[in-house]
This record gives sequence, C-alpha cells and structure tokens, in this order.
Amino acid sequence: MAPSSTPPVELDVRGRTVRVTSPDRVVFPSRGLTKLDVVEYFLAVGDGILGALLDRPTTLERWPKGVFEGARLSTRTDSSGDAFYQKRIPRGAPDYVQTATIAFPSGRTADEVSPTELAVVAWAANLGTLTFHPWPVCSDDVEAPDQLRIDLDPQPGTDYDDAARVAPELRAVLTELGLEGWPKTSGGRGLHVFVPIAPRWTFVDARRATIAIGRELERRLPDQVTTKWWKEERGEKIFVDYNQMARDRTIASAYSIRANARATVSAPLHWDEVPDVAPDDFDVTTMPARFADVGDLFAPLRADRTVPGGSLEAALELSRRDEAEHGLGDLPYPPEYPKMPGEPKRVQPSRERRDTNEN
Repeated sequence: MAPSSTPPVELDVRGRTVRVTSPDRVVFPSRGLTKLDVVEYFLAVGDGILGALLDRPTTLERWPKGVFEGARLSTRTDSSGDAFYQKRIPRGAPDYVQTATIAFPSGRTADEVSPTELAVVAWAANLGTLTFHPWPVCSDDVEAPDQLRIDLDPQPGTDYDDAARVAPELRAVLTELGLEGWPKTSGGRGLHVFVPIAPRWTFVDARRATIAIGRELERRLPDQVTTKWWKEERGEKIFVDYNQMARDRTIASAYSIRANARATVSAPLHWDEVPDVAPDDFDVTTMPARFADVGDLFAPLRADRTVPGGSLEAALELSRRDEAEHGLGDLPYPPEYPKMPGEPKRVQPSRERRDTNEN
C-alpha cells in the first residue's frame, strides 16, 4: 500500500495536540473510511471510549495497513499477519501516556498503556489501533478484577439473535445472585454483558463465578447454551466463554471498532433493545449520532465510579454447590496457561478416546 502524501493533521484533544499522520490513508476500503475518520470517530464518542479504558491496562489491536481483503491478525503461533496485538507501550510514546505493569500467566510482566485522557486514545488510533482490549482491573490494583465480563459467543449455526434470546435468562440469573449486568454488542455476532463487582476477589474467583453463572444458564436453557470448552462438544449453541475471565484474556471495549469490512463497533445497549437490534446497526458512521442521543450507557462501569460493585459471594457459593452436589469442578484453561490447581485434563475428548483405543 503506497504511503499517503497528505501532510499530517494536528488535532486539539482537550488541550493536547495529537498529530495524525497520513490522515487520508484508507483504513476501511469498502466504506471509504480514512485514518482521520477513525480518529474523529473516537473523539465523537470520547467520553464513552475514555470511560471504558480509564485507568485500565489496555492491549492495543493495531491494523496499521488498514482492513483490506485478506488482511490477517497475527497470533501467538503465527506472527506474519498484517495486524497485531501491542501488549507493551510502543516506543516513542508521548510523556502523557501512562502505563500499568501487568503479569502474564507465564510470570513475565509488561508495561501496558493505561489511558488517563482522551488524547491517549487519539494517539493510539493514529498508530492504527481499532480495537482496545482493557483488562478488568484498575491500574492501582492489577490483581483485583472489578468487572465480570460474560461473553455469549454464537457457535456455528447460531448468530446474534440466538445470543439475544439467551440474554434475558442471563439477566435473571445475575439478579438472583445480587448482580447487575450491562449488555453491549460485541461488534461481531456475539453479545457481551459486563458486571461491576467490588475489587476484593482474585482472577481465579472471578473465573469460577463466571463458570457457575454459565452452568446455571446451561441448566435452564440446555438446548441453547453450553459451557463446553472443546468446540467439538458445543453444537449449535451459545457458548459462555468463561475463559475470557482468565488472567490476560480481554474483551473488546465498548465503542471499539471491529476489524471487519463494515467497520462495526461494540455498542452499549439498554436491556430492552437487545432483542430488536443487529450488530450492523452500529458502525463508525452511525455510532456518533447514537452516542449524542443516548450518552454513555456504560458510565456505571467506569473505573472511577462512585457506586460500589456487586458481591461474588452468591456466585461462588453456587460454584461450591456445583462441586459438592454435582461433582462439577474446574474447567480447562486456555492452552498457553500452565497447569492450574484443580484443573481437569486439558485434552480434546476425541483425541483422548483415540489415544485410549490405540493403547
């Protein structure tokens, strides 16, 4: 892709000057959206995107070449993609970009960007960041989650509408456990529900609570919901991806742009909107007007909120009952994790059966 010959644009972002280089570089060819359009989108939803990221260690999903046909995101096992996750602060960052030190499951650490002002978002967008992945912790205590993030993930054969049909029962489960959730589109086919909690539990506690919530949902909607980790066991159901609450696993923030041809965004919703909307309703071109109309529906989730989060005690008691009465203990962690205490065998069922038969 040829570099842009257009001179940089300087934007005043709440008193900071942010330089946008190659402002006319096309980021979303099918929509004709440029890098400057992307930066201006984030400024239009400024209070929302900043609230979602404020004082949270944040991984940057960068697409410096844009979202063109065939573009790929690098993975842990293949770094040859056109886009990548930036988990450490980029070199040459302005002095107003603050960081927080986080620890990976391997024990290694990294200084991640921890936004404190909107200029940081604009600066990151100039680097090609489309999706922001904040940790569910605050930078002053990175070991204590202050949010549960429940990912209703449609499996092949299902879509957003199926996730939307599950959402009311999830809300009911949360209410019974003394918790309150805020829904948003994932920007793709799924639905996310964020739940503010008091920051007094560990990542292990938060993950176990999420498993318990998922299992209760599965009991109530056995034909619609699964907590099975292995894809071969899930079927055409909505997967409650409990491992999104494992350390170093993050979910796209509210107002983030997703790397698809339409440039959809992750949109906070009122609960009564969930069954009536579609992910494509919310994109870079439509979200600013919605934000101006409804404001930041995720404001109660900000790190600097004054309302305390809910308690995990009831969810953890449900987890203990699952284990004592039904023999339902822990579930597998992601493959890059060290073996965790109490974790079952991390072996795909079909492979285990094959190995058993061969022996």
